[in-house]
Amino acid sequence: MRALQVHRHGEPTAALHLEDVASPQPGVGQVTVRVGAASLSLPDVLLCRGSYQLDPPLPFTPGLEVAGRVVAVGDDVAAGLVGRRVVGVPALPAGGFAQEALVPATGVYDVPDDVTDVDAAATHISHRTAHVALHRRARLEAGQTLLVHAGAGGTGSAAVQLGVLAGAHVIATAGSAERVAACRALGAELAINYRDEDFVPIVRDATDGRGADVIFDPVGGETFRASQRCVASEGMIVLIGFAGGEIQNMPANRVLFRNHDVVGLYMGAYSRGEGNRRVLESVHDEIMKLLGSRRLTPLVSAHVGLDDVAATLERLRDRQVIGRSVTCPDA
Repeated sequence: MRALQVHRHGEPTAALHLEDVASPQPGVGQVTVRVGAASLSLPDVLLCRGSYQLDPPLPFTPGLEVAGRVVAVGDDVAAGLVGRRVVGVPALPAGGFAQEALVPATGVYDVPDDVTDVDAAATHISHRTAHVALHRRARLEAGQTLLVHAGAGGTGSAAVQLGVLAGAHVIATAGSAERVAACRALGAELAINYRDEDFVPIVRDATDGRGADVIFDPVGGETFRASQRCVASEGMIVLIGFAGGEIQNMPANRVLFRNHDVVGLYMGAYSRGEGNRRVLESVHDEIMKLLGSRRLTPLVSAHVGLDDVAATLERLRDRQVIGRSVTCPDA
């Protein structure tokens, strides 16, 4: 089969090589998935560099979101899984930038016939993260004001879409005119180019001085500190990550004096325990229903072949990608 392999860490165009390799054989508790689509993400860039929290042995294939059909199962896995369409997070070193990938059987979720592999792969992490952040952690309600940072990115665009579907008044920030336009096209009532304007007074003015009820923050650093100046009294900031590169300290006095909450979301914690599995199954089912009814369509800006994955990852690294990018290895 064809697969992108990393033999030596580096930037994607230097580290990734398209090769013919043997198909991966499922181990205990694993399934082999014929990859219909795999999404590209910043963690894939970090994997190429050797700076991600996962450190698979060399050589390995990146790709952390795949959708496709189960073609083989390992020991202790029900044979009835063979032939089913599923989506999941691969088990490295056999990641998704290949024609076949290995996925833990406990981590696969069914994909209905009315949902494409591309849509399933493009929403598996981003939209689940946004859904848990908005509905489980923030308890977002219709009529509230939601501020989404990095609104044209993969997870940010998901938060804008799900916020609109929840009936919230969505404000988004983004870093270029093109990305601002994308946020508006997703349904944001107000989109702000943070490179040209200070979003704090704009959010305050848009909410008659009250501030945003919920702030979705995958950036951190200075963005988080500025968010504390425009969050509503009894509002909430949900920390998703630190894409800006700075893990900031949080002055507790600001939380105290502004009467706001700060909660974190680490989706990896939901992979542990049967109770968390039920949470993720419920979220997955809701997203599949939204996709199947066409109430939700992920923002996929690029469909690329395996030979274009490395260059696209570097465009993603440089914030030149809007929404998600997906590769279809058999295309």
